[in-house]
Amino acid sequence: MPIGVRLAFVPADSSAPGAGGDWPDVLLHVVSGKGGTGKTTVAAALALALASDGRRVMLMEVEGRQGLAQLFDTPPLPYDERKLSVAPGGGEVWGLAVDPEEALLEYLEMFYNLRRAGSVLRRMGAVDFATTIAPGLRDVLLTGKAVELVRRKDKGSANPYDAVVLDAPPTGRITRFLNVNTEIAGLAKVGPIRTQADSVMAVLRSERTAVHLTTLLEEMPVQETSDGVAELRDAALPVGGIVVNMTRPPMLDAESLALAATSGLPRPMIAEGVAAAGLGGARSKSGKAITDALLAEASDHAARVTLESTERERISQLGTPVYELPFLAGGMDVASLFELSRLLREQGMA
Repeated sequence: MPIGVRLAFVPADSSAPGAGGDWPDVLLHVVSGKGGTGKTTVAAALALALASDGRRVMLMEVEGRQGLAQLFDTPPLPYDERKLSVAPGGGEVWGLAVDPEEALLEYLEMFYNLRRAGSVLRRMGAVDFATTIAPGLRDVLLTGKAVELVRRKDKGSANPYDAVVLDAPPTGRITRFLNVNTEIAGLAKVGPIRTQADSVMAVLRSERTAVHLTTLLEEMPVQETSDGVAELRDAALPVGGIVVNMTRPPMLDAESLALAATSGLPRPMIAEGVAAAGLGGARSKSGKAITDALLAEASDHAARVTLESTERERISQLGTPVYELPFLAGGMDVASLFELSRLLREQGMA
């Protein structure tokens, strides 16, 4: 299947500015995926795609890795909203690295007017204690910040965003991270913390949120994606699309792939090609070695393509929109992000 072709999903008309592609009602795009699948890259590309045509988009991370700063080649992001890039059409992508300690102090200021007590709390170790002994509270604070950014537009607050993209924890922890009501059940039955959690869940479980999962065409990432979709649905959290990242087109046509996967490519044909390239005759030691290596490489390639076809089929059976992004041999930089964002736009994700 060619790179960038849509799988098992008919795209909505996303040609009009602000149409939102396949997710016109979604304001909070949560991006997760197994480690190594490129979820941070996908989140950044999605933010650029959503910001096209003059929209203002927040791209935030919560894992403390400063992955966004590395992608956009900027200094480490503070707990402050900073402009990262201008998107095609004049839109803007802003960035925010959410720190649990700062989020807790912000929470205390909002609900208890205790911001000035921050230095005392730090000296006492109360901040570390609160976010370590009650990890559910940490997730309430992190997801709560994303929801606060989403609600700015409703409230007519200053500096609103048209969409928020959250680079979230990996698939294995995403349901627990988002399902904050369950996490704080034993921590707070009533009071501001419980009220905050209920408020967060009202947004996370609504049509205004979509949880997108990033995967590769490999057995383990696809299995984790499948498990993640099932867990999200069991928790009544809205599953978005699946982004198949770093795809590569077959290097052989269908007939050659079938031969390579079974009896193997015709050795005389390969040997003739090796000789024509000046790499050694069919009877020379070097020619035989190169021919053997090429035949083995063709067999391995056919096996990989067969496996990828199987994994594509598994993904298509999950019943979600699927998008594909290619493997970029030149590495990842800002120009690459713009290219990936264009492909997501063309496929209707934004």
